[in-house]
Amino acid sequence: MALHAELHRHLGGAVVPRVFWRYLLRRGHPLSRQYPDYESFESFFTAPRSSLSEYLELHSLVESVQTLDTIPYFVSKLVRGAYVFEGICYLELRYTPYYRTDSTRSEEWRIGQMRDVVRLVAESATDPRYPLLMRQILCMHSLLPQSVNRAMIELAASEPKLVCGVDLAGPDTHYSPRMDEWIENFRYARVLGLKTTAHLFETANGCDPRLLPYLDRIGHGIQIPLRYPKLLPMLANEGQCLEICPTTYLKTGTLSDLSSLREVFTRCKEAGVDIAICTDNAGLHNVRLPWEYENLLTQDIIDFDTLNDCQDAAFRHAFAWPDSQRTPKSMIKDLIAAS
Repeated sequence: MALHAELHRHLGGAVVPRVFWRYLLRRGHPLSRQYPDYESFESFFTAPRSSLSEYLELHSLVESVQTLDTIPYFVSKLVRGAYVFEGICYLELRYTPYYRTDSTRSEEWRIGQMRDVVRLVAESATDPRYPLLMRQILCMHSLLPQSVNRAMIELAASEPKLVCGVDLAGPDTHYSPRMDEWIENFRYARVLGLKTTAHLFETANGCDPRLLPYLDRIGHGIQIPLRYPKLLPMLANEGQCLEICPTTYLKTGTLSDLSSLREVFTRCKEAGVDIAICTDNAGLHNVRLPWEYENLLTQDIIDFDTLNDCQDAAFRHAFAWPDSQRTPKSMIKDLIAAS
């Protein structure tokens, strides 16, 4: 039975390396000639990078081949894997729809095509054999102009059955110079009734607290308990949740090992701040959600009580799970009690 909720997974990093490599091979993509055997491609694709900016270049690579023609292939494969191999019953899939439109067309035309992308992603995720509940989070991007980011907010609000929130992603070195824009955008999103999250306090560059009052959840946020623990009571008071993606911090060079996360979990628990454990880019990492839990357990970063707390928190803070008090585990308990 599917038991997990996944709150932070990117379409650009969700497809596992072998599936992506087979796609490149069939299409004769230059990378398939550069890496003609799977082992060499996997080494390239999953290797740690020296910074978040370098790491995000891999997203650009995947985004370039995720078009209206190929989205059904990628989305159907990731949904099947999430349900069958990870036990995920609720998935929030995030991405920037503008980067899946036709790059040869005008900005205005591409903005119009974003709706086609959103609807196609939803359609491609529907398969009665793998009945997980999936909703989309549309990502504003720090490298895109305000006109495009604003249009994404309005698109998200106009598709409430498909989209459950908005996010801010991209290199965090570009956040601060445009902070007034981001604040204005998140205020606007909330006026439209949208849930909000943002990649924030992930690295030393993205530690700007001015966005915090406008967020329902915080993408990553590990630098808050590590470097700015005085902010934790505010997060607890606002009921905000951190979306912790352990393997990401090794792949981006943010952390040298996972031991630093022990302090993250400890300080958040003491302050009453919830944590949802997520994968971020399960394909780029070749690490699925149950493995993220297992890695933290076997390295004594968390114990099983904390694991259960994080699993429950993921459902409580989900933007579109129909009943935050009814997780699959609680349903099973009720069935056992009634039998």
